[in-house]
Amino acid sequence: MRSAIVLLSLWAAAAAAEPRALVRAARVLDVQKGTWSADQGIVVAGGRIESVLPFAQARSGAPDAAIIDLGDLSVLPGFADCHAHLLGNLKDISAIGSLRMSSAQGAIWGVSNLKEWLDRGFTTVRDAGEIDGAYGQFALREGVARGFIQGPRIYAAGSYVTVTGGHGDANQLAADQRLDRFNLADTPDAVATVVRRDLKYGADWIKLMGTGGIVDPFSDYTREELSDEQIARAVEVAHRAGRRVMVHAEGTGGIKAAVRAGVDSIEHGTMLDEEGAALMEKGGTWLVPTLYTFQYGAEQGEKLGLEPVMLAKVRRIISAQGPAFKRAIAHHLRIVFGLDNSPDLLPREFAALVRGGMTPLQAIQAATINAQEMLGHADEAG
Repeated sequence: MRSAIVLLSLWAAAAAAEPRALVRAARVLDVQKGTWSADQGIVVAGGRIESVLPFAQARSGAPDAAIIDLGDLSVLPGFADCHAHLLGNLKDISAIGSLRMSSAQGAIWGVSNLKEWLDRGFTTVRDAGEIDGAYGQFALREGVARGFIQGPRIYAAGSYVTVTGGHGDANQLAADQRLDRFNLADTPDAVATVVRRDLKYGADWIKLMGTGGIVDPFSDYTREELSDEQIARAVEVAHRAGRRVMVHAEGTGGIKAAVRAGVDSIEHGTMLDEEGAALMEKGGTWLVPTLYTFQYGAEQGEKLGLEPVMLAKVRRIISAQGPAFKRAIAHHLRIVFGLDNSPDLLPREFAALVRGGMTPLQAIQAATINAQEMLGHADEAG
């Protein structure tokens, strides 16, 4: 097997060969069963897969379809990155990175970023929030859906709902320098207002900052930032509107508070303990562990622009990651692939998941059937 490609490429090729195309693949992976089928025919029409059958059978059922022969290549379902950030320069993770570009510039960079996901076989991304108050990620989502730009299917969160001085505040200016941040919410009512603003402009998901984080100089990743009441209020407003809630939670207390409040997914979960894992298992809460972004930050943080205080934080927290992920696996948590970094690093997240204790098939399932189930589209993709 020389290499593997994903069904996105088939879609692109077939779109130019309407009404139908028949793609011949040396092997196709059934990600649910973990089995390979040889010499398969994939019938594609109108940008959708109609059937996957032995090639001879597919050929007899679609005699007029144009044949695209992939030779010895293998085919997997398109992958999903469920912790992505689409806007701006994704290699600039310095504390003032969000101040270097206008909203329009960030969206233009986003168009280029989307192609990087496509080129690596990712047909779906979930944007895990942006600092952009103009919601450039929603514009990208609409552009892809309308066919104006090429990109994976996008599910997008709005802002980072956080407290003043919390992770996601992103304001390091002096106290007498004004910088408006509409996403700051210091009371339950203020949280409801920010969530409703995100919903008004089209958020598919709501993103909360439950604990401090790494990429800022003032928050503490071990501490809860949003109160239990604030998280519960956000969940109530979002769920009433039919939307789901993801929570950035690195510290142990913040993970458990978010799960008890009924959130849908925990992002990172880097310090997950036994009690937290049991709560997540009981509640069916999804985990998006983003393993490699922490490992990469610890290794390359200085080159990436991390300030000394940030670099110290990531090097402290990394020791908790391995044991926490093993607990997640032991408790059979529902794990979903998410990178939280520049898409050129996507293959490294698969490797990190396997090093952490998943089988290669489980890592693929995290990026396919698990991801689409979390997104609510398992009947259409994955």
